[in-house]
Amino acid sequence: MTAAPLSIVVLISGSGSNLQALIDRSLQQQHYAVTAVISNQPDAYGLERARNAGIDPICINHTDYPDRESFEDALCKQIDQYKPDLLALAGFMRILTPSFVQHYQGRALNIHPSLLPAYRGLHTHRRVLEAGDAVHGCSVHFVTDELDGGPLIIQSRVPVLDGDTEEVLAARVLKDEHIIYPLVVNWYAQGRLRLQGHTVCFDGRSLLQPFVLQELDNAQNPLPS
Repeated sequence: MTAAPLSIVVLISGSGSNLQALIDRSLQQQHYAVTAVISNQPDAYGLERARNAGIDPICINHTDYPDRESFEDALCKQIDQYKPDLLALAGFMRILTPSFVQHYQGRALNIHPSLLPAYRGLHTHRRVLEAGDAVHGCSVHFVTDELDGGPLIIQSRVPVLDGDTEEVLAARVLKDEHIIYPLVVNWYAQGRLRLQGHTVCFDGRSLLQPFVLQELDNAQNPLPS
């Protein structure tokens, strides 16, 4: 008997392009299924992506609540109705409290548009350009109560080219986000990826350094599929 796909709830705040990448990969691999999409912004286009895919689109507007704790209480109750195996943050623009993070410890992932630990927080593309960096990228990590500071799983590096604007650089990074995030979620769904304490374990072994897409995606050292 084929095992049922793992249930994934995705949190968004905006257009949901990473959500779309997760949905598309789930239809190809079927190791996981996105069962609900929750946004804190009622006009997030990602909710329309969810509707188009037949996935429950839910808005919990943070402005309807007097404080962060009451918002997160409502958010947590909504998430837990679906009993997800994994929580995937995909452009969810809210800082989470330690109590919320601890509730999903070891089963929450995030994608961030920088080569962490560099450029945590917002406006990463602008900051990279202002610093004159030659390389930029994106990272997937387990969520902890440290902002963009959880254990790293994989990164992808992209060049910063002469004449790049924030928009052009962001688009270059986003292409790789759409590759590495579904890949990591699929690893988790297959049981290959776990968090033990503060250590990422892959295929039963501690991952001492994050995977790097460009180093692994070749015939000599292929990227795990």
